[in-house]
Amino acid sequence: MRQRKGRPLQVRTRTERPDDAPEIRRVLMAAFPGPDEADLVDALRRDPAWLPGLSIVAIDGAGLVIGHALLTRLRVGDGGALGDALALAPVAVAPEWQRKGVGELVVRAVLSAAETAGEKLVVVLGDPEYYGRFGFTPAGRHEVTGPFEVPEAYFQVLPLTAYDGGPRGLCRYPEPFVGV
Repeated sequence: MRQRKGRPLQVRTRTERPDDAPEIRRVLMAAFPGPDEADLVDALRRDPAWLPGLSIVAIDGAGLVIGHALLTRLRVGDGGALGDALALAPVAVAPEWQRKGVGELVVRAVLSAAETAGEKLVVVLGDPEYYGRFGFTPAGRHEVTGPFEVPEAYFQVLPLTAYDGGPRGLCRYPEPFVGV
């Protein structure tokens, strides 16, 4: 973690616990201009796409949730050939903790958890400059496409160690993402 006024920040990450839900919602509501992302996370918790262990929080020295990153299941493929991948969304940091390395810490922690779980591929829709630091590259390079009309550089994938060249094709996000 970066230092503030000569002292290291006391921030650590851990897997989300059930009692973290209200604090995660508070962070999401503060980090985004409306309730969409907070509502999305609440809906994903009730969806089969939810994967225990792939929702990570950052907490400060007092135990307060100050950041969150979530990976959920999505399907990739065309026709009958569907494979499993993960969607990274949303990522949020409480405004008073932004630009202090908390976002990077929580993203690295959730990607590490996916790696440990033996997952193959993570997709993200986001700033290529930011997500490029984690190894994300344009999804088209891996024959993966998204359901969104965005510039190619913004829809990205990160192949993990278990990646074997697949899955390929169109990403099919879980129902809670529809309309977000």
